[in-house]
Amino acid sequence: MLIGFFENLRRYRVPVTLRELLDLCNALHAHVAFGSVEDFYMLSRAVMVKDEKFYDRFDQAFANYFEGLEALEPDWLSKVIPDEWLRKELEKNLSKEEFEKLQGLGSLEKILEELRKRLEEQEKRHQGGNKWVGTGGTSPFGGHGANPEGVRMTGPSRNKKAVKVWEKREFRNLDDSVELGTRNIKLALRRLRKFARTSNQEELDLDDTIRSTAANAGLLDIKMRREQENRAKVLLFFDVGGSMDPFIKICEELFSAARVEFKHMEYFYFHNFVYEYVWKDNRRRWDEKMSTWDVLHKYGSDYKVIFVGDAAMSPYEVNSVGGSVEHWNDEAGAVWFQRIMETFEKVVWLNPEPERAWQMTTSTQWIKQLVEHNMFSLTLEGLEKAMRHLSK
Repeated sequence: MLIGFFENLRRYRVPVTLRELLDLCNALHAHVAFGSVEDFYMLSRAVMVKDEKFYDRFDQAFANYFEGLEALEPDWLSKVIPDEWLRKELEKNLSKEEFEKLQGLGSLEKILEELRKRLEEQEKRHQGGNKWVGTGGTSPFGGHGANPEGVRMTGPSRNKKAVKVWEKREFRNLDDSVELGTRNIKLALRRLRKFARTSNQEELDLDDTIRSTAANAGLLDIKMRREQENRAKVLLFFDVGGSMDPFIKICEELFSAARVEFKHMEYFYFHNFVYEYVWKDNRRRWDEKMSTWDVLHKYGSDYKVIFVGDAAMSPYEVNSVGGSVEHWNDEAGAVWFQRIMETFEKVVWLNPEPERAWQMTTSTQWIKQLVEHNMFSLTLEGLEKAMRHLSK
């Protein structure tokens, strides 16, 4: 098994050698990790990966080779639902008239309370229908259904309207080694400039050289000066997972370009909307959180703040206590975002969705208002507009 895993790492271009493979074998023989996929993941990554820039490639190789070993681990429901109940065996297509008849339960609290009651009453697998937890129906609970307001139990998002997501979410970090296609993005980011001559390296000062040479009767007198450095300070927040999965490539290109252009840059991840904490490593996000309060107090108001996300979610996630799809937030996301707006002088939101689609999602319109209409499309034109606004 380990030899196959080793070969798979090489297929994903993780630079591993036989030395690392033998070290992993010795660690397993010493029972450093036993009986836990999570423990084996942490051990194998520590042994096999020598540079954190390869973490993402390792994650992809690991997930590909050991696909199916991780079980769902819900931590907010006491009753475990058998996985086979949630497999997609029925796709129910509703007409426009049928879809219009579907009604939400009215509030987040009612939806969660109704889910708990149905879990206690339900005794068998269910598919289709409009009440029980299952697949393909119009019930607010399950997967692959068509209720406009409910709890998604498994599978990818379809309509982006689930108010809670019941499954263990794993997001991958963005790979800042991506270079292909970043050239134009770099050029757009360069509109955000605050130059200062702080570098130790020197460059030719052409104007001073010409003046000095002319004053020296034509004898060449070369003048050097310290190289300029872009001193703009940036905080970059990336929405990851769920509806952002189709935009991973463009986000990686943006991330890679920003790491090159901005020497004073910090980045964080969030899911859907910002609440009381953010994180820097998606694999350790439940254990290594950073308080949003700490972000607000650690970085000065002169930092330029850039959010990257599609802003498409349940409206509860923006304006409700407990609205987050993954945890219970004591304060609404809009409250936290307002604090960010009050702390930093310049904030923009880059949206990878086409601008014509923004009007179709309530949450997008609300977030656009929260960011004082400084939402720009994640295109070269949109980037240039955003950088011009931040540099004012």
